[in-house]
Amino acid sequence: MTYFESVNKIQYEGPKSTNPFAFKYYNPEEKINGQTMEELLRFSVAYWHTFTANGSDPFGVGTAIRPWDHLKGLDLAKARVEASFELFEKLDVPFFAFHDVDISPEGSTLKETNENLDVIVAMIKDYMKTSKVKLLWNTANMFTNPRYTHGAATSPNADVFAYSAAKVKKGLEVAKELGAENYVFWGGREGYETLLNTDMKLEMDNLARFFHMAVDYAKEIGLNVPFLIEPKPKEPTKHQYDFDVATGLAFLQKYDLTDYFKFNIEANHATLAGHTFEHELRTARINGMLGSVDANQGDTLLGWDTDEFPTDLYSNTLAMYEILKNGGLGKGGLNFDAKVRRGSFDTDDLFHAHIAGMDAFAIGLKVANKLIEDKVLDGFVEERYSSYTKGIGLDIVEGKTNFRELEAYALGLTEIKNTSGRTERLKALINQYLLETL
Repeated sequence: MTYFESVNKIQYEGPKSTNPFAFKYYNPEEKINGQTMEELLRFSVAYWHTFTANGSDPFGVGTAIRPWDHLKGLDLAKARVEASFELFEKLDVPFFAFHDVDISPEGSTLKETNENLDVIVAMIKDYMKTSKVKLLWNTANMFTNPRYTHGAATSPNADVFAYSAAKVKKGLEVAKELGAENYVFWGGREGYETLLNTDMKLEMDNLARFFHMAVDYAKEIGLNVPFLIEPKPKEPTKHQYDFDVATGLAFLQKYDLTDYFKFNIEANHATLAGHTFEHELRTARINGMLGSVDANQGDTLLGWDTDEFPTDLYSNTLAMYEILKNGGLGKGGLNFDAKVRRGSFDTDDLFHAHIAGMDAFAIGLKVANKLIEDKVLDGFVEERYSSYTKGIGLDIVEGKTNFRELEAYALGLTEIKNTSGRTERLKALINQYLLETL
């Protein structure tokens, strides 16, 4: 069956194209520093938003019109697999990602849930044999079902901890079966609503125990992939233990997990934490912990996770700047953890949204690469910190001085001259490069 009859394979047609089903800037075969755009950007489709979301929100039922809406249970799950691979191939994306319950329905018992999952995993594996698309990562949904009301690995109920461990065990087996590039942990309910009823130390200790068990089991079954933590400060809980990259890194360092984990950074989660997207990327990058990216954006007028498709060229440019400075994403990718707006309910909108995001990141890639080539920011930063390359500054950096020597030096200063940070000039330069690319 064909689910998207009105759409052919999306081709690159260039900036002057008026075809809504064509890439204007994303040319998968175009090379940037010896690598193709496809290799550098490593786009991924998020199964949950694209195939299971129905456009519902807290104030209204779903609006999405999908050709599989009339089906239920495993029949619905199978139709979504068929539709997903049609969309993957028409968009020509190299990767996809999913939660376990995205691809198959939960049963009345864990055994039944696993049996359902086995059926759909086998079907996906068959489709992957004749498709270029690979699994960027999978994860276990441990936040939707009421059993996770108080958390999963951080639940005060040991039975929930055990159930969650069984879910992740199965998820790791699925990752191995489908050749996943990574495995993600999103602690949607690993946090608290109030400290009045919370043993924070026990919860964080248990979360670390859970992660170590996951590491041990992955080794046992021969699954050698990066584990990724996806930071988010709040929502659905008031405070989540993986608040941001810095908080997550402190946790990993405390519990001796840095050898096994990196971060899957989401743009909208960064802004919820009070940071820019590029801040979180840089914090991960300079600590050698940048693993993968959930590419979306939020709405600055709204205080929740809106998961919009990423069309902000300025933000995408600064994000790609960090990614290129990182040497790329390695086994990670740019996963569109983004959903069409509630009013965009046609199946065609799924293509328009992904095209928009892919074009926007292609522009960001080209501009960021040019900024790096021309040392637009690097040159300025080097000059700004040049006082640390000679004299007393070099002594500070090399650890060759102390407070007594610095005091003697400071007492000999007659005046201190600072130089301008040129913030507005640098922003104007980025705008200039963006416009030149367009």
